[in-house]
Amino acid sequence: MTRDLDQVFAALADPTRRAILTMLLEDDMAVTDVAEPFEMSLAAVSKHLGVLTAAGLISQEKHGRVKWCKLEPDALRAASVWMQGFGQFEPVNLDAFERFLATELPDASGGDR
Repeated sequence: MTRDLDQVFAALADPTRRAILTMLLEDDMAVTDVAEPFEMSLAAVSKHLGVLTAAGLISQEKHGRVKWCKLEPDALRAASVWMQGFGQFEPVNLDAFERFLATELPDASGGDR
């Protein structure tokens, strides 16, 4: 479980990946649509998506020639349970998480990564 938590927190540590999660809160998206707002190559965005996928935060599925990304709703459960162990945190509510990301990343379309 420690390795899984490490992957989740490492994935969340990057602002580009948090911005991607914010985008995926709205709906599933094609990889090219995820990449559009970022000033980086498609390959760089794909690497970020790979990190999020490895951490279990998103899943990717190919439909025809298009690869789709989907937020995994239970992905933060283990991290939430771990944080609750400190008695200072409540369970992660995805709606609350979305509001948090919106305040942290008011402009999810820009990135200098």
